[in-house]
Parts: sequence; C-alpha cells; structure tokens
Amino acid sequence: MRLRIVDAFTDRPFRGNPAGILLLDGEFPPDAWLQQVATEVNLSETAFARPLPPGGDADWALRWFTPSAEVDMCGHATLATAHVIATSGLATGLIRFTARCGILTAETAEDGTITMDFPTSSLTPADADPAVRSALGAEIMSVHDTSEHIGDLVVELADERAVRELTPDIAALRGYSRRGVIVTAAAEDPSHGYDFVSRGFFPAFGIDEDPVTGSAHTALAPFWAARLGRTSLVGLQGGARTGLVRVRLAGDRTLLTGNAVTVVDGELLARP
Repeated sequence: MRLRIVDAFTDRPFRGNPAGILLLDGEFPPDAWLQQVATEVNLSETAFARPLPPGGDADWALRWFTPSAEVDMCGHATLATAHVIATSGLATGLIRFTARCGILTAETAEDGTITMDFPTSSLTPADADPAVRSALGAEIMSVHDTSEHIGDLVVELADERAVRELTPDIAALRGYSRRGVIVTAAAEDPSHGYDFVSRGFFPAFGIDEDPVTGSAHTALAPFWAARLGRTSLVGLQGGARTGLVRVRLAGDRTLLTGNAVTVVDGELLARP
C-alpha cells in the first residue's frame, strides 16, 4: 500500500502540518488496523480515503486518525488528501468527500492552491476554566466554545507576542475534556501578510501542539471576521513549524485555502 507524507498549508517541505495519506482500493480495513497505522505514522493526523461509486453525493469516503483516536473533522489532512488525489491524476477540479462531519469539498486551482469548503463553527462565549487558565499561564481576553465536530476552546490572548511566547503546561491540558485549546490574537503588523495568529494544543488526542489546524479556522474565521470587519482573512498558525491558512467566511460555510507538498512517498508493508 502506498503511503505518502504531505506537508499541508505550505508550499515548502518541512513547514506547515504533515499528514500521512493512504488511498485505499476497497472498503476500509478494521478500525483497529487503521489506528495502528496512524500510531505508527505518529503524525497529528493520518487520513484514509477510499473511492465511492459514481453518481452519489461524494467521490471519496474519508476518515482521520490521530496517534490515539479517530476524529470527526480535520482540515490539513483533507487538504493533503486532495493534493494526493489531484497529483496522482485520480481527479480534476472539485473533489467531494463524505466524512463524519458531513460532505466536504476540495478544489485545486491552476496555481496549485486547494480550497476546501467546511461548515462554519458556532462560537459561544464561555468562562475560562480555572484549570485551563492555570495551564496557559497567560492573560486571557475572551473564551469561546466551538460547535460539534470541532470541540475546541478558542482563547483570545492579549497580543501576538503572547501567542508566540506561550509555554503551556501540556500535562495539565492533557486532562482537559475538550478536543483541544486554540489560542489566538490579532497580528501585530498585518503588512507581514497575515491578519491573526494562533496555536493549537491537543494533548488529550496525543498531539501536544498541532502546527496548523485547518478545522480550527472554521471557528477562527467568524471570530476574527466579527472583530476585523472583513470576511476574507489570512491566519498564521504554529510554533516551531508555521503555515498560512487563507479563510473566507460565507455564512454557514467557511472556505479554507492553502498549498501542499509531498515530502515522502513510500510503501506500507504491513497489510490488514
């Protein structure tokens, strides 16, 4: 079985967020095997996709696994999967996926960028959990819960520097019941090419820090659109590795655009 590792939300190797990608010929193997492969690959997400018969609502069925669990939605691994399908000559133009979170689409433009159509997350103001506040150890400006399939806590910090310099207590966050915590702030200087910054921590799912979390931008898009008065924005996410996510808020849908590059193309010898 052919296994690729693709860096998503970047046009250069070793940046953005890497994802393992396996395109399957038939039905999904047993869940336990899928999880073992994802644990072996040991990236924030490994995506498994299989083609569907023509004439339906979707072209591919798609699932995502962290090193420890299956998740409902993942942006960067969807981008990486679309990149592999397109560069393999298996599809052109619009690709439709069916997943736990519903129908998602990805379309490759002539310049190689890929635009995904995801459901927009709701945002509900919330109180800062004392345990989260203690684990972050930073001044918190606001806190919002996100909707089903994401399950993150969006935490606004004072400024870009606070986001970049944050050193959270990962062990403390590991016991947090939500999927993860996204910290964010407005860009210090938008002339640098981005409007807001963010970092994402998901230790309960085996990911201490996720370099670029596409799904989180379905919440960051409405969050920053309301504050900055624009529906088209650019987010910069990451600590050691960074990536850019271009977002466009379209009501109950959020369009996420980015690049991807394949860095490893090999063979998985352990079959189901």
